[in-house]
Amino acid sequence: MYGRAARFRRAWYGRHPERVRRLSRPVISVGNLTVGGSGKTPLVAAIARLLLDAGERPAVLSRGYGRRHAADGVVVVSDGHGARVPVALSGDEPQMLARALTGVPVLVSPDRYLAGCLAERQFHCTVHILDDGFQHLQLARDVNLLAIDRSDFAESVLPLGRLREPLDAARAADAILISSDESDLDAFSATIGAPKTFRVFSRHGEPRMLSATRPRPTGRRVVAVAGIARPSRFFDALRAGGWDVAREIVFRDHHWFSRRDLAAIQGGAGYAGADLILTTEKDAVRLDPQSVAASRTPWAAVPLDVWIEPATFTSWIKNVMGSGGDF
Repeated sequence: MYGRAARFRRAWYGRHPERVRRLSRPVISVGNLTVGGSGKTPLVAAIARLLLDAGERPAVLSRGYGRRHAADGVVVVSDGHGARVPVALSGDEPQMLARALTGVPVLVSPDRYLAGCLAERQFHCTVHILDDGFQHLQLARDVNLLAIDRSDFAESVLPLGRLREPLDAARAADAILISSDESDLDAFSATIGAPKTFRVFSRHGEPRMLSATRPRPTGRRVVAVAGIARPSRFFDALRAGGWDVAREIVFRDHHWFSRRDLAAIQGGAGYAGADLILTTEKDAVRLDPQSVAASRTPWAAVPLDVWIEPATFTSWIKNVMGSGGDF
């Protein structure tokens, strides 16, 4: 029933183009088929940097899922010069983007058409990036990118699985961004009916200390904390990077850490004899800075760097956006 409802909704918007609003500037949508866990936020950051390198003025439009305090209208999380509002008003993923991207305004609103109009008028943006936009059919997009993982093929539609829509909805995408080690990308493209497929590469970087006054310990024994959709990937990456993960602590995706949570984590780190508590950058923005600074065991965030097949993707998106060079 859920899958049929999702198909009906997509088909309805296809039959009623007058209900789809269009911004003055081009829109690149980055989305997925599953509930979380496809690495959309790092992809949005990578595409924003690509556009900046091309001389564009991109803006990120986000719904701000999981905000603790939803505000009316549009929240300008960043004007391109760092975060202007706390994470409770922005949500964790927009806050991550605001802190990571210089020169890219980040705006949050359930009405992303309204956010786009503000970005064009106030920040003179030349292109929009619609974060988590595959199911946001109310807004027209010029490029529809779908982030997908090989494991998605084994999923079922909600509520039995994690798929927001049946897999055949991928045919609505202009290109698939696939995070997989498989070499036969054409087979994946044929499986889901996509015209174009690009490989996504990722790498976890060196941990960043969350308290500037705390030096990074030399020991490699850690407690790993993750409140993301697929925490096992983070834990596996730490072990692959040579960290001795003494304990894994898991919270639900977008979890807001209480002081009680942080005290329990600190206690677990002390019991495990950990040199360091490692978490994701997405989780780090939801931590209370005072509690982290006072922790006996220091905290650090592990960045995730993502890039798309550089030459082929860059040339393709330029061609799609306009005559092989100008967006």
